[in-house]
Amino acid sequence: MLRSSFQNRLSHMTDPLNEFFVESLENLERYDEGLLSLEKEPNSPKIIASIFRTLHTIKGTCGFLALHKLEALAHAGENLLVLVRDGAIPFTQSIANALLATGDAIRAIIAELESTRKEGDTDYSALIESLVKLQTAAPAAPAAPAAPAPKTTATETTHGSKALDNTVRVNVEVLDNLMNLVGELVLTRNQLVQISGAIASSPLQAASGRLNQITTELQDRVMKTRVQPIDVVWSKLPRTVRELASLCGKKVRLEMEGTETELDRSVIDAIRDPMTHLLRNSIDHGIELPSQRLAAGKPEEGTILLRAYHAAGLVTIEITDDGGGINVERVKARALERGLISPEDAETMSHKDLVHLIFQPGFSTAEKVSMVSGRGVGMDVVKTHIEKIGGIVDLSTELGKGTTCRIKIPLTLAIIPVVIVGCRQERFAVPQANLLEVIRIDDSVTLETVRDTQVARLRGTLMPVVRLQEALQLRGPAPKSEQHLALVQAGPLQFGLIVDSIHEAEEIVVKPMGRALMSLPCFAGSTILGDGRVALILDVFGIANRANLLGEGSNWKPSREEILVHSEPRPEEHKVTELLIFKVGGTRAAIPLEMVHRLEEFPSKDIEHCAGRTVIQYNGEILPLISVARNMGLPETAEDPSIVQAVIYQHEKHPVGLMIESVDQIIKDSVVLQTTGRRFGVLGSAVVGKKVTELVDVPGMLQRLFPELGSSQSPSSSPLSS
Repeated sequence: MLRSSFQNRLSHMTDPLNEFFVESLENLERYDEGLLSLEKEPNSPKIIASIFRTLHTIKGTCGFLALHKLEALAHAGENLLVLVRDGAIPFTQSIANALLATGDAIRAIIAELESTRKEGDTDYSALIESLVKLQTAAPAAPAAPAAPAPKTTATETTHGSKALDNTVRVNVEVLDNLMNLVGELVLTRNQLVQISGAIASSPLQAASGRLNQITTELQDRVMKTRVQPIDVVWSKLPRTVRELASLCGKKVRLEMEGTETELDRSVIDAIRDPMTHLLRNSIDHGIELPSQRLAAGKPEEGTILLRAYHAAGLVTIEITDDGGGINVERVKARALERGLISPEDAETMSHKDLVHLIFQPGFSTAEKVSMVSGRGVGMDVVKTHIEKIGGIVDLSTELGKGTTCRIKIPLTLAIIPVVIVGCRQERFAVPQANLLEVIRIDDSVTLETVRDTQVARLRGTLMPVVRLQEALQLRGPAPKSEQHLALVQAGPLQFGLIVDSIHEAEEIVVKPMGRALMSLPCFAGSTILGDGRVALILDVFGIANRANLLGEGSNWKPSREEILVHSEPRPEEHKVTELLIFKVGGTRAAIPLEMVHRLEEFPSKDIEHCAGRTVIQYNGEILPLISVARNMGLPETAEDPSIVQAVIYQHEKHPVGLMIESVDQIIKDSVVLQTTGRRFGVLGSAVVGKKVTELVDVPGMLQRLFPELGSSQSPSSSPLSS
């Protein structure tokens, strides 16, 4: 069962007290029922255990929250129940009355806490004294009922609780069914938006736009009912660390940051085993023995830091230890010994490539097999599990300093943003989590061949390319127009996917592959497009494997000399430029000031929807509006929901409004563009004004969203791109 109020993070639940109110009042309902049942079955261990658990939980939480009056009351009731549970005294009417009065008194204190955040001035010493007396005497005849707290009955205090009234428990199956229905609604919405765009009917287009808006909001709200904080998984890890450290004879402290980071329940379930594998590796292989740490000048207690945060529409989880790091030379020697790489490969492989050899099946540097690890079935399992849910695993290490394993995974597996690509009259969906950018193949992109592998020279660097037609063995007429290169990421590998055309970006509902098709390595699922056609979702890892770009027998292993011959040095991208800094989706972002025509504020109520697009009347024209956050894969936020702030960008002769959260400042700085974080809508990142800033790819957004406008600019022709 899920408590929906907890999952939704309702506005009224702003501190631990509110969560305590809900938990305690729900338990007290069962507490009263249990006491009444115990009068009929006074020797039932199950009922006594349930009643005892309620008081014990309340007492324990009171100590944490410094609620001393409530703690003393619960403690007295708990002590009495211990004697009943252990058979030291019989359960009598007097005890039942006293415990029922205790429940009423607890409700009264909680009601006072809700309204004043204080335990109140009511004196419960007489009730506590009666509970203590009942521990030493068990009267044969029923005693007079203990006096309940003034004006407090179970019914009155329960219905008077705002926290409990705003809470409802919902079965997980109900939420899953609701999510499936929302998925079908999203598919229908996509179809209707596409149909209305082809029909010149203002009422139909207006209704379609409104349906689009409501469906998006409903989808967002329903998905929030499924999310859980990552602490659901992490809360069980401290004990795992304690036991494994003891088994290995080591001292390890576990620290956690971002425990409130939320994920879809299906993703939470998928990362349980990988997290355990990674912790096991950090303790057994990473953290040194206390004597070794002291000899190296480190504290004898090692530290493992778990950190989770949202970034670029994904959840990033980092597992960092301050152990000995990975000995890359030892990894290389073991890989050569097992025939995983050739001596020639060993000479040309980068430090990062060598580190990633530990993800090979069966690979282990352990000298002997222990109860914890050493069988070579850990890291490859992690990689397989994470890639199966569309995630990426990366490792960075420094000998003697420690290792960081970084996992990037989607927020949800049910509805994902994709870009639709065309190849030989078929359409496929590429998850935006794997997509870096899309480039039209023209004079700026040169295709060459290196060691029987086709490569693209892009901005002075080489990367392998795969023709989707050949990878999927598609038949059909070649496209009449120019082709496109979709840059995708498969783990540590970036490669280009040559497709015939690029279509719209949209959110799709992921449907599982049929049993007969599950063995196909190039597809991760299927979906229904707006026109009713079925499209397969591409698995970029499967495509890379099929093209022999990953793994032991990879073709993409040119020598250092070949890379130098075919590559050209890339100049440093130091450009002094003026940038408009703004916030979007809680993230610091920027565009060149030369792209800004005007800054405007619009009332939210004036925004309209036409043909599935967001527009507003501006200077006598219809101004298209683009959500920068949505296209960057970030949540849409606003400081003032009644006002929309927009940057007016002059796209050749067509003005376009870029909706942002708020304007920060204008900075003139030397920009060094880093491709880290490059994806649709983002050129990369740079340090601007001493802060990391994402640089927005406005031309790329417009070419994807408004292909009918046409443009002489390529998707990455921003003044910031090389």
